[in-house]
Amino acid sequence: MLRDCLRNALAIIVLSGIVMKVSFCDILIIEKRCDAGLLQRAVQNAEDLKPIPLDRFGSSAHHWRDLRDASRFVQARPDQPAYAPNQVREIVANILLFQRDNGGWPKDYDMTAVLTADQKKEVLATRSRSDTSYDNDNIHSQVDYLARAIAQVDEPAWRLACERGFDFLLASQYPHGGFPQRFPNPKDFHAHITFNDGVMIGILNVLEDAADGAAHFRWLDEGRRQKAREAVRRGVDCILKCQIREGEALTGWCQQHDEMTFEPRPARTFELASLCPQDTAGIVRFLIRSRQPSPAVLASVEGALVWLNRVKLLGVRVEKVKAPREEFLRHSADFDVTLVADPKARPLWARHYEIGSNRPVFAGRDGIKRYALAEIERERRTGTAWYGSWPLKLIETEYPQWRRQVEGKSPSL
Repeated sequence: MLRDCLRNALAIIVLSGIVMKVSFCDILIIEKRCDAGLLQRAVQNAEDLKPIPLDRFGSSAHHWRDLRDASRFVQARPDQPAYAPNQVREIVANILLFQRDNGGWPKDYDMTAVLTADQKKEVLATRSRSDTSYDNDNIHSQVDYLARAIAQVDEPAWRLACERGFDFLLASQYPHGGFPQRFPNPKDFHAHITFNDGVMIGILNVLEDAADGAAHFRWLDEGRRQKAREAVRRGVDCILKCQIREGEALTGWCQQHDEMTFEPRPARTFELASLCPQDTAGIVRFLIRSRQPSPAVLASVEGALVWLNRVKLLGVRVEKVKAPREEFLRHSADFDVTLVADPKARPLWARHYEIGSNRPVFAGRDGIKRYALAEIERERRTGTAWYGSWPLKLIETEYPQWRRQVEGKSPSL
């Protein structure tokens, strides 16, 4: 009996014409009379899938695991394990489990979490909700992950889920090219054109990959690719309309812009209408994907780089200092944050700059504009990244390399 089983198992490998690394616990023993298609699927199901990077899920996972929110329909446990990057099928199963009927995903849940049976039931019971949001790198990250999984194994259920998510991206775009933070039925600042937390640029990068026929989107039909090309074109037009000017000079972008007028707008009380280097760097990185930029795109990029260089902070660094542990509404902290002098420090940027003066600005829960980090409450000092080196690599390597490539293709520039 064992000899017959092993002979049949080897027949799977021979008849499929494929030599693969398989685990005995995954091998499906099929009688020789099975057709070649079934044998092929048996080997395919047993193969190891290549790991897919999980960094795009980092923000949502952090919010679910580390920040308290009583409104979540399923809560993280203190010892909640996570799947490893090579456990692609398990992660895809989570992504399909969390997907809403409208094709999107709720924000701030960990797609890599090893869920209990009860947690899975809690997720499944909410499928009909329309609480779908792009906040914290959400939705476009699931679409991207599914596309990369499908590029390895084209499972029908995976393809359907990815297509539904892709269609959600397209449906949520405003006619002028911008994207709201939430969809459908966004209200208040959630309706603004949103660059914050990877919303618009995350979406456009996925659509650009599809439009360009990137390897992980080669399976996508031409109809959706064409829609992606048009969506990207409108998105770029919107980006250019949102760019803030100082007189005639182009500068950077705000985290949110008005969905009707394109003017910079505030969001939460501590997110002022301002010039924002982190979001500006992300926008420029998207724009320099173009190897044949229009004069308008080239001027936009050049203006943003000039502004980023102008407002960089030299001779200072951020320091975390020990402090008594304190519990806040959504997080706890046993440290405080301060800015200290350091002549050897690398360039640094503030999160927000006042439009017009280019002075770093800060705000706490009271929404009052202040000009020093020490002037806002500790809860916000420790709950927001007020300084960072976000544009540094763009300025030092990415932009110069792109500029050389563009000049090489267009000597007239």
